[in-house]
Amino acid sequence: MFLSIKKIPKVSWSSSKPLNLKPKFSSFFFLCFGLTLFGLGEGLLIVSYSGASPWSVLAQGISLNVNLSIGTITLIISLIVLFFWIPLRQKPGMGTILNALIIALMIDLSIRFVPTPESYLIKLFLAIVAVVTVGIGGGIYLVANLGAGPRDGLMVGLQKKTNLPIALVRAFLEISVVSIGWYLGGTVGLGTLIFAFGIGPAVAFGLYLVKIIFV
Repeated sequence: MFLSIKKIPKVSWSSSKPLNLKPKFSSFFFLCFGLTLFGLGEGLLIVSYSGASPWSVLAQGISLNVNLSIGTITLIISLIVLFFWIPLRQKPGMGTILNALIIALMIDLSIRFVPTPESYLIKLFLAIVAVVTVGIGGGIYLVANLGAGPRDGLMVGLQKKTNLPIALVRAFLEISVVSIGWYLGGTVGLGTLIFAFGIGPAVAFGLYLVKIIFV
């Protein structure tokens, strides 16, 4: 079952090393494709108006207490997370940089072109679709092995240190940050809870799909 996955699968289009600045086309393509899905899912969650992702809730909560913009706080959080990569022996790569660029672009495109549903049930359905999309996209770009984004790198590093299932590690991270963000005043909705509890299994499902399709 996909919930028991503990390692990132290696397939034919996986890069041999994350610090590869001249990857083969297939590695680069699936990296960008996975990040596009990831950003689309993040954007759809925002469009659903059912609650932001846990890390956005954390950024909002901190910004309310230090008088800095959410964007500035998000950047600071990313830098702090990258600092925690050091003891976990994680290294940034091409995917780490493209993570920020492509995801930001897809979020803006989603907000601009995808209308918010009027029905509350459809909003919740969109939130679920968003989480699954983020998970599948995350699984694809992680398998490309060209460097994880700040949050996913932290997840992978912690998984290697603890040897716990990826789904459990990711769920722990998301639930922790959303709890802190909510305590600090960040807005939490049902979509936030769906993301917090669902993103771990969703990423594991994405890895499982890649494994059964390409291995």
